[in-house]
Amino acid sequence: MEVLKYPISTEKAIRMLESDNVISFIVDKNATRGKIKKEIEDRFKVKVADIRVLITQKGKKKAYIRLEKDYPAIDIATQLGLM
Repeated sequence: MEVLKYPISTEKAIRMLESDNVISFIVDKNATRGKIKKEIEDRFKVKVADIRVLITQKGKKKAYIRLEKDYPAIDIATQLGLM
């Protein structure tokens, strides 16, 4: 099971990235907050402060991942080619 499917690059997601240090991903529907946190921390070598998840009307699971202040989310977005 691949926990992180792909990053979200909507206007709202980019605004959250810049102002709130939050990066957004579509994740596997069976992924728990713990699995998402472990995957983000292992893959990008950052510390996660908070995770919020929701199921969209289309049945996809979104994760909003807030990083600790010492780890800019823009750096991850740059690595992923969003910026």
